[in-house]
Amino acid sequence: MNTMHHHITKLKPNCLVYMQHLQNIKRSIFAFLLCIPTSLLALILFLLLFYNGFTVFYFHLPFPSNPQPEPANFSQGNLAKNSFKKLPASVMYAVKEDTPPVILKTLLPLLQNPAITMIPINHSVVFKPNKTHGYEAVKRMLRSSDNLKRFSTRVREFFGNHGCKVRFFMTWISSLKSFGDREFFAVESLFRSHPDACLVIVSNSMDSESGSLVLKPFLDKRFKLIAIKPDFDYLFKDTHAEKWFKGLKKGNVSPGEVSLGQNMSNLLRLALLYKFGGIYMDTDVIVLKRFTKLRNVIGAQTIDLETRNWSRLNNAVLIFDKKHPLLFKFIEEFALTFDGNKWGHNGPYLVSRVVSRVNGRPEFNFTILPPPAFYPVDWSRIRSFFRGPRDKVHSTWLHKKLEQIKSESFAVHLWNKQSREIKVESGSIINYIMLDCCVFCNSSSSSL
Repeated sequence: MNTMHHHITKLKPNCLVYMQHLQNIKRSIFAFLLCIPTSLLALILFLLLFYNGFTVFYFHLPFPSNPQPEPANFSQGNLAKNSFKKLPASVMYAVKEDTPPVILKTLLPLLQNPAITMIPINHSVVFKPNKTHGYEAVKRMLRSSDNLKRFSTRVREFFGNHGCKVRFFMTWISSLKSFGDREFFAVESLFRSHPDACLVIVSNSMDSESGSLVLKPFLDKRFKLIAIKPDFDYLFKDTHAEKWFKGLKKGNVSPGEVSLGQNMSNLLRLALLYKFGGIYMDTDVIVLKRFTKLRNVIGAQTIDLETRNWSRLNNAVLIFDKKHPLLFKFIEEFALTFDGNKWGHNGPYLVSRVVSRVNGRPEFNFTILPPPAFYPVDWSRIRSFFRGPRDKVHSTWLHKKLEQIKSESFAVHLWNKQSREIKVESGSIINYIMLDCCVFCNSSSSSL
């Protein structure tokens, strides 16, 4: 008992010394922590908490491997084998194709057999309820004023009073502010080649006091032009567009995601030519020479390099007689197959679909001009027309291309969507064309 008491008594001082060391270590740790900046201390604590949470809640989910993308089918099996058809020199050459190439999984729809002339009405497209998609904006855009003289009366008076032999139409659905140098120059080039022409610009924004100021320089030079608000009801009356338009106003036709203004312009140009006959051109088309020898004409945008057949037409320039049956078919196709979610479906693709079905039928009389006529440069290469010479080789190419355009082309489509922001460089093809086609040459802008 004494021995045990002796050992306990001996250990007691040692325990006290050990406890004293622990207290000193604790004080040192707290002193160190107090010296650390609070931001660094917070970061350390956050990392500790994150690590703890990660180790507690971590689990692995097996993800399936990404599937390989399915390639689009660009088979040319359905491409027609027709060849060039010689035409009178005034209209150059016509290219025929029964069926444009079918591209699966793209915006280009499948075409019916060219022998089939009746188009089934797709009620799910024509009367697709969508009253919530910008319906009020659609109503505002399509609202017409009853206080103004009717559209048809104004157009007929304008043509009658000026004895117009050459009738041009343009449409401008956008704001007046966006009618810029490029659009102004398109009008310049039109009157440079056709000083005796009459131009009707169908537009709500241009038919105003401010719009008159924009057009005043042309009126001061005694050119014949007028801006008139559209009367959709009159223009679409007695065509398939009449029923389609009523459905649009009631909200039974979905305008889709593509600009309604763009699609209305696609339809307006067809209706204008069907009602009055004449020449329609986009506001990003520069006219190079007179169109007066052209009649019932549409231009090819691209051709197949192997077969030399057209592969796509375009509707930026249209020249047709009043009530031409092809225009009626175009309007019918628009109303029965309208799709506001596919760019080009109601425009270039539309005219391509219809022509592929009716081409060669005796009751249709029209000419397809090859790409150089109106589209001497593809949209993907339009930038090259705005560039000045980089070296001798490039300068030689520019001059040869310019001479080719002067010889073969009636107009140049500038592909506004792709070239809007491109500046015209000195010595470029567009620069030379502007010098040849200007009316107000001292004030023409170089920033088309």
